[in-house]
Amino acid sequence: MNNPVVEEDLESIVRWDLPWSAFAGKTVLVSGASGFLPAWMVETLLRLNEKRAGQATRVIGLVRNLDKAARRFAAYRGREDLLLLRHDVTEPLAKIERADFVIHAASQASPKFFGSDPVGTLSANVFGTHHLLDFARQSGAKGLLFLSSAEVYGQRDPSAGSVRECDYGAVDPTNVRSCYAESKRMGETMCACWWRQFGVPAKIVRPFHTYGPGMSLEDGRVFADFVADVVHRRPVVLRSAGTARRAFCYVADAVAGFFAVLLNGKSGEAYNIGNDQAECSVGELADLLVALFPEYGLKVVRSEADLREGYLPSEVSRIAPDIRKARSLGWHPTTGLAEGFRRTVRSFEWTPG
Repeated sequence: MNNPVVEEDLESIVRWDLPWSAFAGKTVLVSGASGFLPAWMVETLLRLNEKRAGQATRVIGLVRNLDKAARRFAAYRGREDLLLLRHDVTEPLAKIERADFVIHAASQASPKFFGSDPVGTLSANVFGTHHLLDFARQSGAKGLLFLSSAEVYGQRDPSAGSVRECDYGAVDPTNVRSCYAESKRMGETMCACWWRQFGVPAKIVRPFHTYGPGMSLEDGRVFADFVADVVHRRPVVLRSAGTARRAFCYVADAVAGFFAVLLNGKSGEAYNIGNDQAECSVGELADLLVALFPEYGLKVVRSEADLREGYLPSEVSRIAPDIRKARSLGWHPTTGLAEGFRRTVRSFEWTPG
């Protein structure tokens, strides 16, 4: 039996009024398939197959670690509509002839990698994007989706309001932490160029602080740390002043948004995918997690500044999305902050029985 929270969320995604039939009988290639966000996209496609008689979608997942991928997709073991292949996207694709859709989500998104492996972080976003765009071009793919990041906006005036797709701040190219933001920016530019010059129908999403069932509790980002603290019944540790403000988006909402852009978005353009109604400070989020589970008797405690090896925290004091462009596609977030984090904790507490 699959996790009941996950089951409910998958059902909520496939209920969206999207042209899902575009995937019928087609092959979808997903890079980084066992990662948090792409794994949800894989599961959504497999859930569509379960609901659709006849032409199934063939999903090919590219992963660097087959054992990890096998664990992540254990509930789908033996299915003919899912093929997992070991491949590093920084190398050209040689084992696959073609695909109808490409989802490029292979990336080291955790700040713990920005200091410990900056070269590996940027390589997937630059060389990997190059290889997958060329593959999509040679395949005559009907669509390519590049998972970028809100980090592309850089440092902005916190009083400037919610960020639109045309708004940008500063990114210092000589700061090692910029390995992520700058390479995501380059990946986006490549998508625009391949669309302009070769007609590759590449579309871009910029996720904003996405959380939910299946995320790594060792990710290093603050929302994962807080959830891990609650799940393990320990004090919620605040490693900063807690004043930085973020907009948090529940994963089921985000994944529906990703598919809305892939299926309905304009090629060569980017779309913010986040929850504009779920902004709070890091300190407020810590208090919320404690308040959601009073029966656990937890409290928020302050610790020293985050000095974990390799972890390079963001210096952006506020980032929140303007999602009017994504809303124009018929998508909008539906899960509030309290409900989303309550569901997330419950999903990690569930054990099959």
